[in-house]
Amino acid sequence: MFKKTDETKVMRDPIHGYIHVDKQIVWDCINAKEMQRLRRIHQLGGDFQVYHTAEHSRFSHSLGVYEIVRRMVYEIDSLRMALSEYEKVCVMLAGLLHDIGHGPFSHAFEDISVFPHEEYTVKILMGDSEIHHLLASCKATLPNDVANIIAHKHERSCLNQIISGQLDADRMDYLLRDAYFTGTSYGKFDLERCLRTIRLQDDTIVVKQSGIHSIEDYIMARYHMYWQVYLHPVARSYEAMLSILFKRLKDVYRTNPKSLDRVGMFHAFLNGQPTIEDLFVMDEAACLYGFTLLQDCEDEILRDLSYRLLNRHLFEYVEYHSEKDIERIQAKVRAMGFDPMYYVYHDSVSQLPYSPYKESEKGVNIWVVDEAGEIIELSQVSEIVAAMTRADLKQDEKIYYPNDQVARAGRKKQ
Repeated sequence: MFKKTDETKVMRDPIHGYIHVDKQIVWDCINAKEMQRLRRIHQLGGDFQVYHTAEHSRFSHSLGVYEIVRRMVYEIDSLRMALSEYEKVCVMLAGLLHDIGHGPFSHAFEDISVFPHEEYTVKILMGDSEIHHLLASCKATLPNDVANIIAHKHERSCLNQIISGQLDADRMDYLLRDAYFTGTSYGKFDLERCLRTIRLQDDTIVVKQSGIHSIEDYIMARYHMYWQVYLHPVARSYEAMLSILFKRLKDVYRTNPKSLDRVGMFHAFLNGQPTIEDLFVMDEAACLYGFTLLQDCEDEILRDLSYRLLNRHLFEYVEYHSEKDIERIQAKVRAMGFDPMYYVYHDSVSQLPYSPYKESEKGVNIWVVDEAGEIIELSQVSEIVAAMTRADLKQDEKIYYPNDQVARAGRKKQ
């Protein structure tokens, strides 16, 4: 059913050594325009403002996820024997294509978009796109089958689990890749040991009891990466400013759309009717060019925020303890001549490294198979993980605001 490439294609990768491709449909999808667009989307949102080498893209991450999935379905004997060739290719394609719906700057763009990136991904797979036509040319049901795996709706639980669970190929790649490109060690764990101890039982991905320690390391790596990298307060400042700018764009477009004629790349998202073709042309290069143009627009707030983002004059931050803190910062910002509606941002984040779900959501838990063949949820057999699940939810709340007028003084409407 799936034609092989003339020879196995290999691409060097700093995390996996090589990415291996021997299916023509996989190779064609890699070279499709919707996949190539991911070269123009940062993997880490605002973290490149903190870690200067974090310039890697969603494209390289997607290839990494594909490679881990490929290894799982061909190197783990229980998976290799249980899955048909069609199912193997479906889940490899799901790993490759799971991020094609992402907008610029990772999740921050969703403040201007009417759809979350997961919905855009499904629209691309099922709509009039190059990816859809490539998949449908192999088999009419292939686009839908791939979309169902990504949406966690496939009838085979194990396929959903490989792409979207608490021990999935997506997380395993991004932890190692993001640690490498940020120059940190927080996200490192033993991928080889994890893969060696994964099994398939009762259509569920499980881990041998001897692999528990490797999974504990993986969970701790995820915990530390979130608090040291993904939720870094400076990265959050950049993303907060993006959110505020997109909010202001919406407000200005609602009252004076003509004033935004020069930034047509945003219009489809501002009027709430974007197509997948609109998403295709909205990469980070287009977004940043839009910010460059906004530096000379009529609206003073858009001019100022665009200048700040382009030149890294990021907002300061203080800890949030009560509403009085917000009131105090609002008064300070107002005295500086800024509108608190757009210049005070209350951000609250929380994260648990691992949280077991109820039995009806079995597929997303991490399961351990003991020597008797019984499947047990991870926190029931790991004291370390059990302690994590009992711990209070860690939260961090900050207030972001401008503490100077450097940006305002630096760029004025001519």
